[in-house]
Amino acid sequence: MTVATSSPEVTIAAGALRGSQEASLAVFRGIPFAQPPVGALRFAAPHPVERWDGVRTALTYGAAPPQAGASPMAASSDPAAEDWLTVNVWSPDLDPSAELAVMVWIHGGAYLIGMSSLPEYDGARLARDGNVVVVTFNYRVGVEGFAQIEGAPANRGLLDQVAALDWVRANIRAFGGDPRRVTVFGESAGAGAVAALLAMPRAAGLFQRAIAQSVQGTFFSPALATDIATACAAELGLRPTVGDLSAVAPAALAAAGDAVTAAMAGRADRWGQVAHRSIPVAPVIDGDVLPVAPWQALAGGAGRDVELVVGHTRDEQRLLTALEGLLGQVTSEQAETALRVLAPGPDGANRYLDGFPSAGPDELYELVNSDWLFRMPSLHLAQAQVAGGGRAHVYELTWSAPGMGGILGACHGLDVPLVFGNLASGQPAALIGEAPSAEAEVLSAHMRAAWTAFAAHGDPGWPAYDTAQRLVRIFDVQPTVTAYPEETSRLIWQDHTFQALPLIGQPRRPGPVDEVY
Repeated sequence: MTVATSSPEVTIAAGALRGSQEASLAVFRGIPFAQPPVGALRFAAPHPVERWDGVRTALTYGAAPPQAGASPMAASSDPAAEDWLTVNVWSPDLDPSAELAVMVWIHGGAYLIGMSSLPEYDGARLARDGNVVVVTFNYRVGVEGFAQIEGAPANRGLLDQVAALDWVRANIRAFGGDPRRVTVFGESAGAGAVAALLAMPRAAGLFQRAIAQSVQGTFFSPALATDIATACAAELGLRPTVGDLSAVAPAALAAAGDAVTAAMAGRADRWGQVAHRSIPVAPVIDGDVLPVAPWQALAGGAGRDVELVVGHTRDEQRLLTALEGLLGQVTSEQAETALRVLAPGPDGANRYLDGFPSAGPDELYELVNSDWLFRMPSLHLAQAQVAGGGRAHVYELTWSAPGMGGILGACHGLDVPLVFGNLASGQPAALIGEAPSAEAEVLSAHMRAAWTAFAAHGDPGWPAYDTAQRLVRIFDVQPTVTAYPEETSRLIWQDHTFQALPLIGQPRRPGPVDEVY
């Protein structure tokens, strides 16, 4: 071990860094991995960071990327700061010969919000207990990162992620990490980004393993993305072009996106399912940065050489329904609308009614929303990986969150504090309750051990998924291995193909980027 000084220093390609000693870890925060995407670089692909002289202190997180004003994160950082594209590193051993496994976290937030400095993403416990190097980073979100803007590359947020992974490959040895053993892991939109990276030629070879927790299944066609971007720009009386938008303050542009999001339900005739769920941005299947949808890419063998863990929580939608103020209040009409809009195929709604005959409006609403947005995209990613000749391990988290009186079940986001072990900090940790129980600590230890073992050796501790037995790990008070438990939903969705979401009522051009689901 070489971590002994109170101010550990390393030298990377761009210059020297001084971090902090925190317990048994060397910690470096706010390291730039690309130039700030402002001024002439606004809406551009990330540019390599410039070298610096002397020793740069790396003690504080970088600024939050511009994002939705409704996010508590938006007020947590200096709005004038421009160092959005930064990484943070927790290392148990700075000796370059340590060659520790590396885990690179991609945060969620519906591609609209998020930043790496949230306390629930602190990598200390995961790094220390698993003897791995943990890396977290920021990427552009919202309009800055994902809106389809004329004159700008598509999927700038994904390109930021590739740049961060390039930085890891070039520099992680200085932190004791092995660039040949890199695992990307993420949750929600972060898991959707992991899926996208598996399909991106630019990301090939930058990681060897991947963990996708609750894959957000929304990917846009260029036509849909352009139409929504046009509406965002119109809020400012502008067009969605670099020329028009580059002079708009990031906060004003984010506010325009907020206005469109708030009114999306009224545009369902054009924007379809994403209007129903108020999802204004997502990765775009543009044919270049992201050539095809992740499921199609993996089925074709794109991820064959990457080992994959993928799964979801049992009750994904429950927390989101609570945030909508609908928990226990869903009407028959609302459930019928959700089934009509989101269930697959012309008979999807009836198949839910037949498959869950005793379910009332609340349960039907929860099931179809959970399946459409997270559960089935996650399962189908594993199935596509296996079909393409790769290996996938599948899990489901079924332990019910004790917070809020236990009404949220195994809800969306519950896996984040369990995986990081930060059970008493941050907003998602509120799901655990005021004081973490012994159950929570034990389950968290199980999940951390599985994640870090997979990162180190490729084996999370349960059998790989196949289409015969469909074995999955169930994470609960007593973890077990069993056949995939959501069989009714699996059968309802088995013939569905996840593809780019279309612009409704427009001529469909040939080719995969404009195919409907």
